[in-house]
Amino acid sequence: MAISFDKALGVHPHAMLIRSQRAELLASNIANADTPGYKAKDIDFAQALKAAKSGQQRGNNMVRTDENHIRGGSQLTGGAELFRNPNQADTGDGNSVDVQVERNLYVQNSLEYQASLQFLSGKFKGLKKALGGQG
Repeated sequence: MAISFDKALGVHPHAMLIRSQRAELLASNIANADTPGYKAKDIDFAQALKAAKSGQQRGNNMVRTDENHIRGGSQLTGGAELFRNPNQADTGDGNSVDVQVERNLYVQNSLEYQASLQFLSGKFKGLKKALGGQG
């Protein structure tokens, strides 16, 4: 009997990928806090997770010249990347990044990533036990 890892692991691998991409986006927002005209971006997690579960990942794919080459490119979050509505009035340079908000969101995202990582770890321990290994 074959094991379906999609069923066994649930939503957590998809959630971790999206959380990882969100961390990069939030870090980019923080890094560009002083860049004139930079607009803060975020990911619509629910929309990205729905796209990931349905296999509708979008992104750029690298062209392979041989079937044995590793697939490359990025798996973006299915159009779930959005500009954030600023909490403060325009400061005159067109930048919409609020560093405190971005840092708080980054920490929250990190905690949620760790939670998914712990859930996945528990799933793998359960699978190992079910397959007759030591728990």
